[in-house]
Amino acid sequence: MDPKPESTDGPPVDEPDRTDEPQRADEPDRADGPDRTDGPDRAARLSLFEPRDGEEPPEPPTRRRRTRRVLLWTLSVLLVLVLGTGGALFWAADHYASSVTRIPDAFPTAPESAQPKPVPASGLNLLLVGLDARSDVPTTGSRAEAPVWREGAARSDTMMLLHLSDDRRSASLVSLARDTWVDVPGHGRAKLNAAYSWGGPALMTETVQNLTGIRIDHLAVVDWNGFRALTDAVGGVDIAIPRTIEAVGEARAWEAGTHHMDGAQALLYVRERYGLPGGDLDRTKRQQNFLRALMLRIMDSGTLTSPSRLGGLLQSVGEVVSVDDRLSNTDLFQLAWSLRSLRPDDVRFMNAPFGGFDTRDGQSVVLLDERPAAQLWEAMRNDRMPQYFQEHRAGDTLGAEVD
Repeated sequence: MDPKPESTDGPPVDEPDRTDEPQRADEPDRADGPDRTDGPDRAARLSLFEPRDGEEPPEPPTRRRRTRRVLLWTLSVLLVLVLGTGGALFWAADHYASSVTRIPDAFPTAPESAQPKPVPASGLNLLLVGLDARSDVPTTGSRAEAPVWREGAARSDTMMLLHLSDDRRSASLVSLARDTWVDVPGHGRAKLNAAYSWGGPALMTETVQNLTGIRIDHLAVVDWNGFRALTDAVGGVDIAIPRTIEAVGEARAWEAGTHHMDGAQALLYVRERYGLPGGDLDRTKRQQNFLRALMLRIMDSGTLTSPSRLGGLLQSVGEVVSVDDRLSNTDLFQLAWSLRSLRPDDVRFMNAPFGGFDTRDGQSVVLLDERPAAQLWEAMRNDRMPQYFQEHRAGDTLGAEVD
């Protein structure tokens, strides 16, 4: 007779000791069970954290996990800070660059086949135009920026080609005399400065492109009152007068020595042409000398290497300079930032090769020396300006002393 099963309400049935039973292959390792906390296995595991001779003791797993968490949190915080700072800088750059007035329709409408072909990886070519118009007349408001072009309202007083090398390690600025005798599309032969009066920025750009064979990438326009405001914005500039200059007619006298000029004094300095031996040619050298002094002032202040100061500079420039509308806010900031490694010795100034004075149609004009000019334009077009200056040391470059 089979025994009756024990009641489930009674004491538990004694289970046989299974520790001596063989472990099945599909069972987890018993070493992972709770009975690992005691006995020789625990001593063996602890011995893993004891240093060997000449070694540092390894960190326990708990400490390593805590260290990883701290590193992850630290990296996360740094990432947030970097992104936040980058966003703030981008906002500042966009804000300051937005203050720069854009010039619409600044480039020729001629077909591409009729314009110089751009040369890849050959740097950047900018046409800088200074106007003889006053920027503080009522129609332009309180800002000192160059006025909107109106036919016949103003002639360009200064034209400069600025070439920035592709690696941004050098810059070359070439002045074109305003009386240079050139072909003005649709108007025949005339002085260079007439192009702006007749057709504004687009005709001026087309005239310079045809003259030099260089594709103009960007245009900047300013009048001399704008230069005055910009000079004051940077705290003035230091300009050396090598010898005493007597007053002649409307020209003021200058004592020999270094002068710290504010905007009003700098404006008199750059606009003067009476009493200078070379007339307009010496005047362009004064303008170059002023730009060199302004550049030194900006570089010495560390402006180009500080994003925040660079934003402030863009704001000051925006009050006095107008640029073509192809130059976006980001482009403008990146262009300025790309010049942070440029040094004064890396910038060269010169006049376009001079071929003499002449009279055409009853006008006193300036002629270019065509063969040296062609060599200069070729070097600028192909980003070979450092080589050009090495090969043409006798060119009309800006020296240390400027009358």
